[in-house]
Amino acid sequence: MPEWISQRLPENWGTTEVVLAAAGFTIATAVVSLAVTAAVLIRLPPDHFACAPASAACPSRPPYIHWPLLVLKNLLGLVLIALGGMMSVPGVPGQGLLTILIGVMLLDFPGKRRLERWLLRRRGVLAAINKVRARYGRPPLVLDAPPVAA
Repeated sequence: MPEWISQRLPENWGTTEVVLAAAGFTIATAVVSLAVTAAVLIRLPPDHFACAPASAACPSRPPYIHWPLLVLKNLLGLVLIALGGMMSVPGVPGQGLLTILIGVMLLDFPGKRRLERWLLRRRGVLAAINKVRARYGRPPLVLDAPPVAA
């Protein structure tokens, strides 16, 4: 074990304790990541992916609330991508790829909506999400908007 690591560890900690602590931290972050992901999926409105953000059918916020939240959301996305990149380095515990994915989901970029819908159309993805939603009594997500009566 490198000297700089052993200087920062509690006394009597050897390689075994460090490996066990890293494994425990990795398992804990995986469980927390899954719980947060499930919570987000459950809270999404059923028509989240069917509603085009620019249409009048989608609820919108006033501009003085919308823009600051949009900037904060994008900054958080960038921070999560940076943290995920650091966690993806071998030897650093954490769910790097999942953190990067969550960061990308928070960012706004051209084609994001199309990419999200493409991912949801992959075999089994939407079914698995809807199974989680059904377990908590939520209606399934829909990808296509219902026809508008004329």
